[in-house]
Amino acid sequence: MMKIALYGRAYSPDYEGLMTEVLKTLREAGAQIMAYTGLMNHPDIQTFSSYEQLRGNADMLFSFGGDGTMLDSVELVRDSGIPVLGINTGRLGFLASVSQKETISAVKHILDGNYEVEKRSLVQLVGQEERFKGINYALNELSVMRKDGSSLIVINVFVDDKLLNTYWADGLILATPTGSTAYSLSAGGPIVAPNNDSFLITPISAHNLSVRPVVISDKSVVKIKIDGRCDAYDLSLDSRTKLVDKKLELEVKKADFCFNMVKLPGKDFFEAIRNKLLWGNDVRN
Repeated sequence: MMKIALYGRAYSPDYEGLMTEVLKTLREAGAQIMAYTGLMNHPDIQTFSSYEQLRGNADMLFSFGGDGTMLDSVELVRDSGIPVLGINTGRLGFLASVSQKETISAVKHILDGNYEVEKRSLVQLVGQEERFKGINYALNELSVMRKDGSSLIVINVFVDDKLLNTYWADGLILATPTGSTAYSLSAGGPIVAPNNDSFLITPISAHNLSVRPVVISDKSVVKIKIDGRCDAYDLSLDSRTKLVDKKLELEVKKADFCFNMVKLPGKDFFEAIRNKLLWGNDVRN
């Protein structure tokens, strides 16, 4: 009997019909179902609200929403190894790749065992577990940014204790290959296939036109030291942001576990970026 956990930020009437069909398909297959607290109100469905309640009790998690909801699911699965299927009920989605019209077909593939699991690397902020309540890692990126209205920040970046560059900028992004299609992409960073063993270092609005994004090995340890007239800066791990004193020096490395993402037949990374970024489309008409 397959054990499926259903996750979404909150119940939405926009996909009530879809959820009803998913539940029907899972029940007909004899699957055991549990749902995130607040997602639905079914007295016969067990609920969960934390990593501790999920770990060991689910074979897979279905994430209903967009890419932001998928990022939130990282906090729930953590190092449990539970694979996550992203069902896109939002807008543009690189992580939540299954559309609403594809959902029931996708669920049937899952129940038949017709899927693969892609291991996606994470970045980990070393020694800051308490600051981020134990979630000191990110699937997309770690970023440092100047505070709203403050002057630019000076960012010294070291790779394996060797100075890479001193950036005069609004901020800096350290992204995984998964995160190459997120914030880093909007800041001018390259697109990197998700199976690459690399990190991307992408400056945000650098005040030197010769500065360019850099791709490094994910076996490297990156240290970040902030300077300049600022007294504090914003530090983010995906969507979780803290204001920290500029005296805090950051050490970042690859996490020692992966995020397991479900890949279905016919889904291809290059096809996804062609479709979502409209590559090759003649938009003149």
